[in-house]
Amino acid sequence: MVQPYDQRFVWNLDWNLLRTFMVMVEQGGITPAATFLGLKQPTISSALKRLEAQVGQRLVNRSSTHFSVTPMGDVLHREASTIFGSVMQLPILLSGAEDGVTGQITIALASHIACPHFDAVLERFNAAHPGVTYTLSIIESEEVITQVQQNRVSFGICLVSHKRPKLDYRVLYREYFGHYCGPGHRLFGKSGLKLTDLEDEVAVSFQTDSAAGPLFELAGLRARAGMRPKLKGVSSSLSEVRRMIMCNIGIGALPVHVAARDVAAGRLWQLPPATGLPAIDIHVVTNPARSQNPAEAVLLQMLIDDINSTPLPARSYT
Repeated sequence: MVQPYDQRFVWNLDWNLLRTFMVMVEQGGITPAATFLGLKQPTISSALKRLEAQVGQRLVNRSSTHFSVTPMGDVLHREASTIFGSVMQLPILLSGAEDGVTGQITIALASHIACPHFDAVLERFNAAHPGVTYTLSIIESEEVITQVQQNRVSFGICLVSHKRPKLDYRVLYREYFGHYCGPGHRLFGKSGLKLTDLEDEVAVSFQTDSAAGPLFELAGLRARAGMRPKLKGVSSSLSEVRRMIMCNIGIGALPVHVAARDVAAGRLWQLPPATGLPAIDIHVVTNPARSQNPAEAVLLQMLIDDINSTPLPARSYT
């Protein structure tokens, strides 16, 4: 039987080379990686050559004007990122080794997450375990899933267009999207509108509103209304899509329960259709391979228990 220490690659590999390679890929080249790490460019080039020699594969294609990662480099970068995520956990796991629920919780969220059920769980958890600390970051849904996959965050809350293997997905809540316009729009404040009144109107939307994106149904909503297919403005942030609508750059779709306050305040006006609105599921995404600190384990279990005990209709916001 081959023992782990007989695998010479593992024992001979300089782990600093993996870190340097990961930075090189994420910064998009040798020169920006050198700037990021505070090293000289020849040092980064030498590290790349040594790593390629150790793995026996070409990892990047580069010239004076070009830098790209080879398929083998993509594989190595993905695995190196996972290793980096595990190492990042060590101080948190060690600090939470004592009795009691302590530790750091890091959550990656899509920009438009508005879920009273999640907020209630988080509030109960924090009241019961005041020693826990938090980091919440807002990024695009695909990046949320990537960070969960690479073990860089406790869990993610986001849209899901396709499920990556080896991750767990649970529907946290369901939201419905409606059309809205701002105060300067010709349709603002008008009642009795029909879907045909939106024909040939320009639109703004989210970057994930595409044929392959998780908000692809919004394009179908515009098509039903006969609106122009080409978007006049896009953003990955709900607040910026909302801004474009209110500034009359175009009509846009927003979650109905999120837009309700602006409608009540006279900042937005809901447009047809009133029924048959696109339903979008927001997921909690977790990585079963992650070694959870006590805080992560307890919060996730509370969240899962809440999901399991609350029927989806009660977690659907209209």
